[in-house]
Amino acid sequence: QVQLVESGGGLVQAGGSLRLSCAASGRTFKIYPMGWFRQAPGKEREYVAAINWSGGITTYADSVKGRFTISRDNAKNTAYLQMNSLKPEDTAVYYCAAKDSGSSVYIQKPQYDYWGQGTQVTVSS
Repeated sequence: QVQLVESGGGLVQAGGSLRLSCAASGRTFKIYPMGWFRQAPGKEREYVAAINWSGGITTYADSVKGRFTISRDNAKNTAYLQMNSLKPEDTAVYYCAAKDSGSSVYIQKPQYDYWGQGTQVTVSS
């Protein structure tokens, strides 16, 4: 089993920045692609960003492109989501996810095998 723990969420004013972290433990040698998703109240969980096993390939939802950056440090078994120029509509619970195998990036929820518990991000106007 793999455990994922997110941290770094909080309350920030519009235009501000936050950096989320996702620390993996357990059978970490099996973790390959990772992703970030978010869920706002009353809405479906949606894809935000994804990264392949090496960090060499990244992809982003159009709504965050140019503002968010996904990265990973495999030596630390940790993935990150740097969020800049935050907007009130970015308010949501943010989840990281990991997939057991694969060489690409993945943007669909069912493609992921493990999920964290989520961290709240609130952006005030």
